[in-house]
Amino acid sequence: MAKIELENIAHSYRAKPASDEDFALKKVHTVWEDGGAYALLGSSGCGKTTMLNIISGLLTPSQGRILFDGKDVTTLPPEKRNIAQVFQFPVLYDTMTVYDNLAFPLRNRKVAEGEVRSRVHEIAEILDLSPYLNKRASGLAADAKQKISLGRGLVRKDVAAILFDEPLTVIDPHLKWQLRRKLKEIHKQFGLTLIYVTHDQTEAMTFAEKIVIMYDGALLQIGAPDELFEDPAHTFVGYFIGSPGMNLLPCTLDGSHAVLDCGRIPLDPAVAAKAGQGEFKIGIRPLYLELQDREQNGAVAGRIDSVEFEGSSRIVTVTSGGSRLKARVPEGRSIPSGSCWVVFPPQRTKLFRDQYLVK
Repeated sequence: MAKIELENIAHSYRAKPASDEDFALKKVHTVWEDGGAYALLGSSGCGKTTMLNIISGLLTPSQGRILFDGKDVTTLPPEKRNIAQVFQFPVLYDTMTVYDNLAFPLRNRKVAEGEVRSRVHEIAEILDLSPYLNKRASGLAADAKQKISLGRGLVRKDVAAILFDEPLTVIDPHLKWQLRRKLKEIHKQFGLTLIYVTHDQTEAMTFAEKIVIMYDGALLQIGAPDELFEDPAHTFVGYFIGSPGMNLLPCTLDGSHAVLDCGRIPLDPAVAAKAGQGEFKIGIRPLYLELQDREQNGAVAGRIDSVEFEGSSRIVTVTSGGSRLKARVPEGRSIPSGSCWVVFPPQRTKLFRDQYLVK
């Protein structure tokens, strides 16, 4: 296990990068605590895999340093970092049995066969692979193969961290939940440092203690799932986290009010006082947007466009001025028909300046 520090890491795949746009990773400075379970979340092409490969040693960064427990490993190859990496597509020896696949990392390090046998059976039991130990890996289903990949990392007691690069992409949806639960059990049992790359917020939120949000090569925010939901540091975090994502509306400011084309929205005066100068947006989660059938102070006029049923709630699309808003209405609460009034509770309405949250 290891505490992993990235000191001003940046990386470009160009030989002579001339500007920020040439960098796939842009000045990342952060710490992954020993024994933490992290999800690295963002859309395709944001730099997640680049960061993972730099941590593992498959890539040497263009700038900055990587420290494992305070030791500089920036130029060390993967085999010198004691890192296990689980890829999107399982990397196995198909002609070997499950037992031999799990034993391979230990035999490669000249571990005594008695210890190999003990460790393989222990890990196989944890991963529900015991019935398959004498079967060839080639004949197993995708989820079993991915468990073997995970087992090859767990079987080593000296592993500093396990890195997962979208490991459940090829797994059937109904099996994904089972594997995520198994990963959480393993993390609790072994206390390993786990870093899990995904573009799926559900995977991230159900696996990780902390989620790292990336966008366009930059690290935007690190926090627990509820922190990212309630206080997104950037408009991308607000939009990306949640289903539907945060409603984001361009505005100007007039004292403690946001001025939109559909009317004036009251803001928390303490937040408005810190607004400064820049381009502004307000944001509110669909869960907190209120729809009323009569006019209220601070509400703006709207029109109900559609209602989608979603289990215990309904997603209501509302047009107000030139904006389309999403509201999540719990089951049992009435929805106005036709015209309505849209209420933005000030304590739930976030203000963003130049895309970043005003705190």
